[in-house]
Amino acid sequence: MAVEQLSPAPSRPAHPMSAPGYGKRTAPHQLPRAGSDFDHLAHRESAIAHYIDRLPEGANIGIKALAQEIAGYGQMAVSSALRKLEAAGHLFHQVDTVVDADGRTLRVTRTYFSRTARPDAWWRSHLTDEETENHPEEVADTPGEPERRAYRALSRLSHRTPKLPLSDNECVELIPYAAEWFRRGASEERLMNSLALILPPVVFSPFAFVQRKLVKQLPPPLPEPRQGRPILECRECGVPGEAAALPGGLCRPCRSQPYVPARPGLPAETVHGKAASLRHQLRAAWPPKGLRGGGGLALGTA
Repeated sequence: MAVEQLSPAPSRPAHPMSAPGYGKRTAPHQLPRAGSDFDHLAHRESAIAHYIDRLPEGANIGIKALAQEIAGYGQMAVSSALRKLEAAGHLFHQVDTVVDADGRTLRVTRTYFSRTARPDAWWRSHLTDEETENHPEEVADTPGEPERRAYRALSRLSHRTPKLPLSDNECVELIPYAAEWFRRGASEERLMNSLALILPPVVFSPFAFVQRKLVKQLPPPLPEPRQGRPILECRECGVPGEAAALPGGLCRPCRSQPYVPARPGLPAETVHGKAASLRHQLRAAWPPKGLRGGGGLALGTA
């Protein structure tokens, strides 16, 4: 009997996601995706970079998760490839100190990925900008700063998005809605993307459309207590330090000479001293008693 309709084959589960706020973070202002983005890398690093590049924001790009999802590469191979991607400027790790609800201080690692290779100076500048955005209470101390940022973002939106032409008066009326986004830690890029992406074919009332999106997609307030300042770690030995002290992700000892683990046993000075003492005792006891005096062996008689 012929089967009239076949059930679709079960699809492979999607790549695992990290907890909200963690996982892959895409760097801004990247070049458009192209097939030759990672041709300057070795085959393994290029394949893993292409895979990470196509993952969504917040995807788990830890060593175990990638090794489980990418066929043909184990955890050691993935770990080595991630280190090389970081050295090439496509990957960057930032360690934050976080205080949980029980008052415990935790250290969490945030991983940034950039299709376009970035030098260390760019990453340091990006972290500085993001730190300001993540702590709006510091900006809120300046009177009127969220409102100024709101008007600037709405003006840019009107000029960059032809479907959302806003007049000057409309931008002024929308300032309170957009300013609340900045008070809650949103970046200008996040606000612009939320308003300008996935637009309908025709927007009959740009003002009402923008106002509705600003209200419906308002991000939640920042959790308390606030997170600590970012601390970076050497990717070889894990020692913490400022970004300027870890160019290329390496501390000074790891850049200057390879790490040689200490060997078990006595120090070299002690070994040399004991050897010299043994040589001195051998010289003092030579020749043996039976060879002294007559130059021949003195044999005892029964």
